[in-house]
Amino acid sequence: MLEQLLPGFVEESAEICERATRNLLELERRPASGPRFDDLARGLHTLKGSAATLGLVALSAFAHKMEDAVLPLRGSDQPLPPNLADAVLRSLDVLLAHLRATVTRSEPPDLRPSYALLAKASKHSAAEPAAAAEKAAEENAQVKVAEAAPESGEASWRVATRQVTSLMREVERLREVRLRLDERRRELDRAIMQLSTPALSAQTVEARTLLLSVRRALSADGEEAADVVASMEDGLKSISTMPLRTVVEPLRRTVRDLCNSTGKEARLSVVGAEVSLDRRALEELRGPLVHLVRNAIDHGLEMPEVREARGKHREGALTIRVEQQGNMLFLEIADDGGGIDLPRVREVAQLRGIATSEELAVMAPAQLQQLIFRPGFSTREAVSDVSGRGVGLDVVLAQVQSLRGHVEVQSVPGQGTRFLLSLPAELGSSPVLVARVGEHFVGIPMAAVESSRLATLADLRIGRSRVQLVHRGQLLQVLDLGALLGLRQPEAPSEKSPLLVIQTQGGRFALTIDEVLGDRELVIRPLPQEVRELKAWQGAATLARGELILILRPDFLTAASKGGEHSVAATRRALVVDDSLTARALHRTALESGGFQVHTAASGRQALEQLKHAAYDVLVSDIGMEEMDGYQLTQAIRQQPEANGMPILLVSARDAESDRERGAAAGADGFLTKKDCVSGRLLSEVAAVINRRKGAQ
Repeated sequence: MLEQLLPGFVEESAEICERATRNLLELERRPASGPRFDDLARGLHTLKGSAATLGLVALSAFAHKMEDAVLPLRGSDQPLPPNLADAVLRSLDVLLAHLRATVTRSEPPDLRPSYALLAKASKHSAAEPAAAAEKAAEENAQVKVAEAAPESGEASWRVATRQVTSLMREVERLREVRLRLDERRRELDRAIMQLSTPALSAQTVEARTLLLSVRRALSADGEEAADVVASMEDGLKSISTMPLRTVVEPLRRTVRDLCNSTGKEARLSVVGAEVSLDRRALEELRGPLVHLVRNAIDHGLEMPEVREARGKHREGALTIRVEQQGNMLFLEIADDGGGIDLPRVREVAQLRGIATSEELAVMAPAQLQQLIFRPGFSTREAVSDVSGRGVGLDVVLAQVQSLRGHVEVQSVPGQGTRFLLSLPAELGSSPVLVARVGEHFVGIPMAAVESSRLATLADLRIGRSRVQLVHRGQLLQVLDLGALLGLRQPEAPSEKSPLLVIQTQGGRFALTIDEVLGDRELVIRPLPQEVRELKAWQGAATLARGELILILRPDFLTAASKGGEHSVAATRRALVVDDSLTARALHRTALESGGFQVHTAASGRQALEQLKHAAYDVLVSDIGMEEMDGYQLTQAIRQQPEANGMPILLVSARDAESDRERGAAAGADGFLTKKDCVSGRLLSEVAAVINRRKGAQ
């Protein structure tokens, strides 16, 4: 029975050691008294008593030795001595390693060096009366733990990860059923309205009464189903998620140890770490966060005397911010150090063969900053315990990408560096506002939507280069969402145009849309690998009838409102025509990576309409579209004098010579299969048709 309780004791001990670590780090800065000292003492005592109860005599004695080292300082008006705090911290690590080795039946670490370290750091001031009282309390605690442990074993179940994952999928299915129930109720409402006309026959009145009864029952069933889904979702979250603080808080110890070894001073601040995440994802994040914290201290923060000479505080500021927007999780790791040394990055990249001198000469600062993620990159000339091996940020990038996430870096010389990790938090549903822009439906996380309203000309300030809105006494910038997404030319809102007031990441602005369809509880899933680099979107969801809807990233909107790098701007313009939303997104991704500003159309007719108002450097069109196929669209364009010289590239699902010949006869400049597009040939072929058309002219 006791052996079966060991895995549970490992988890309990890890939690106690984590709490003890936080207390020790705080007690290094403040007097060794008060609630934190009492909590530290209770934790060590619990470790000692529980280990004895489970027959782990060596570990019980080891925990007792840690108590002996700490308790004589109770009530002191001085902080814990650093050497004592360091000895206890190292001993906690050894205790956990020894306990885990016992469970896995592997070779445990030797405890003797830790005993020597504790003995050297101890003050040996424990009194005999206190020891006698402590022994009686210990025996009492052992009895209580022995009574509680079998109860804990009988009350807990061991559940495999795959079983929890399977249950999550079933909950998602149930949620979709509930959404369909809501849709059926709305359809029933429309049918009842049609039966509400005057002069109904007796049979029609009876049918209407029956339908009203069914509607009430359907509403009640829908509400009950919603309650069941919410309850099951909450239960699953409690089973399969943990607060991010379980990974972030131990980093305080990392910061402390690194400062001791490097001679630097730093304080770690954590904001928003109560957000819960899948346990498996948490384990995957542990390594990247450690790498980024170590990188910030070793490469980012300056030595105390250097900071003072630059007018900064001796103690560097290291901040971890956590924010969840919809089903996306954002982690920011920022420092106020010296920033990324771009000349040094350029020098190392050339020295290590990461890029040629010609490539480096034309790279923008943002591109140079991305080089630090390349394998083998390190600006350290000598290898140390902290860095210099060329292994670090490339591992961070790989691990975050394995979680279907993304890493960005921003740095200002002399002011600091900011890493932003974004990844999907897949568990559960999120409130999303569904809006229409042209023919497209998009979702915006409700957390970013402050309010919605209709535009009035009296509140609009329309200038030559920007539009502003007077809203609640403030003047807000107005952006056209369709233009931001490259779906149309910017349009100023008119009287009674729908507007959304967005507030996120310190930004506040208004968005022009075409229609608000309402809020929905949606499960946001990651995008396919082929379109995952689209910066505007955090994922996709399905509506009640199965319609696909893409979900915007609020930080994309914020960056666009500030004129940041996410806004759509380029020197060359392309028009993509395809009746498949996925195909349009794929083509747009490839073309935007080549510096094109991309607009899209869902049909040949819509493309012809857009060509009346805008000129493009190239048009990429699918062949197999309804109403007007790619051949007919090409012929229609060649008959228009203003667009006759525009290069046209046709894309087909088939690879038939007859299709190529027909496309050339219609006036197309090139032909690709969709397989060619997926393999990465679209951008090169677009460049080829543009050059061929220029050569012909």
